[in-house]
Amino acid sequence: MNKTIHHGRNVKRFREMLDIKQESFAREMGDDWNQKRVSLLEAKEVIDEPLLEQIAAVLKVPGEAIKNFDEEAAVNIISNTFTSNDSSTLNAINPNCTFNPIDELMEMVEENKKLYEENKKLYEELLRVEREKNGLLREMVDGRK
Repeated sequence: MNKTIHHGRNVKRFREMLDIKQESFAREMGDDWNQKRVSLLEAKEVIDEPLLEQIAAVLKVPGEAIKNFDEEAAVNIISNTFTSNDSSTLNAINPNCTFNPIDELMEMVEENKKLYEENKKLYEELLRVEREKNGLLREMVDGRK
């Protein structure tokens, strides 16, 4: 069975995966594009090759990806990969950690402590300078009286 791939739906999928709004996509496509035209484009089953290449360039994906992406096939591949019992997929599901997460967390805590102390010192220095400035201003005001 030869299944027809819906180009417009694939454009929409790629655009959404890249977190690009229709309005932004329209701006990237050119002056004669708007949100409504993008919506109509995404409803088209087949998109002409030159336009498809322009779209691919804007989305920064290969034109073939838009023409050939089949969501059902992709879901089947992912499903079969993660339910398979061969050793190549077991490593993807249950990787061996090469670091101790607690050690990583403790390093982050220590780094945060250092940053806190550094910020505290900077704040104290800022207060000292402000107090010094206020003292000088008071002296100037008192000297004018």
